[in-house]
Amino acid sequence: MDMPSTLLKRYPNSLEPTRIEILQQLLEQNPGSTFARYGLAMEYVKSGDLAQAVATFEEVTRTDPNYSAAYFHGGQALEKLGDLDAAREFYRKGIAVTRDPHARSELEAALDILGE
Repeated sequence: MDMPSTLLKRYPNSLEPTRIEILQQLLEQNPGSTFARYGLAMEYVKSGDLAQAVATFEEVTRTDPNYSAAYFHGGQALEKLGDLDAAREFYRKGIAVTRDPHARSELEAALDILGE
């Protein structure tokens, strides 16, 4: 990933910033970027910081309620945390708002796996 010049100035010691730091910087510059916020949540998942990932997925769904991938991956993170009731609720919210049939079927399948 090429770093924007503003990020290079922020990290002058040739130590490259982490993807999380890059995405946080992008969000500082453009707080309304759903794509950057979703990417940040996914990086938190990759890093194992599931609680922060869930909080960030919740931010995505607050600012862009139709971003169905955030419901799916937020529910997955909640499952990994062992909070199955919250995962079910996250999936249900996604099912209620998504207009994408493929995304809806993925959310429904995840909910079915957990059972009611």
